[in-house]
Order: sequence, then C-alpha cells, then structure tokens
Amino acid sequence: MLDLIKYIVGQFAEDKENVEYEVNEKDRVIEVNVVLSPSDMGKVIGKQGKIAKAMRTLVRAATPRDSKKYVVEICERNGEAVDSANAE
Repeated sequence: MLDLIKYIVGQFAEDKENVEYEVNEKDRVIEVNVVLSPSDMGKVIGKQGKIAKAMRTLVRAATPRDSKKYVVEICERNGEAVDSANAE
C-alpha cells in the first residue's frame, strides 16, 4: 500500500527527494504520514483537496476487507498536519 501512496505523491511532487513517509502501525489502523516541503503541499493536496481525497479513496479501495484500515496524513516539513482527514 505504501508503494501506491509513493507512486501517487511522486506524480505530483516536484521535490521528490525530500518527501518522507512515516508509517505508524496501531491496533486497527496503519497511519501513513507524508512529509512534504512547503512548495509541494498545494500540488499534492490539489484544489479543494481533490487529489488528497482521491488518493485516500484509492487507498481505501485497494485495502483488503479483513486487513487494517489505512489513514493518510499530509504534513509540511515543519511537522504541522495540514490535510489530516482519514481514509474512511
């Protein structure tokens, strides 16, 4: 699933070398934090969050029913969560 997220983010981010992915596994959730440079935030989130929402929809559709739920958060380099809606 992380490969799918990396592929989607890689299509929109210009500064691909400075994108970081932090994976935190909890009881029923796998949280993926995508840390971007401030210049890539708008490109990856998209107008009115459409790209971020589509990415979450694809991740939800690709997740098997009996596995853990994935939550994708997009954060700036300074650690502030900007677009933190989950993949429900």
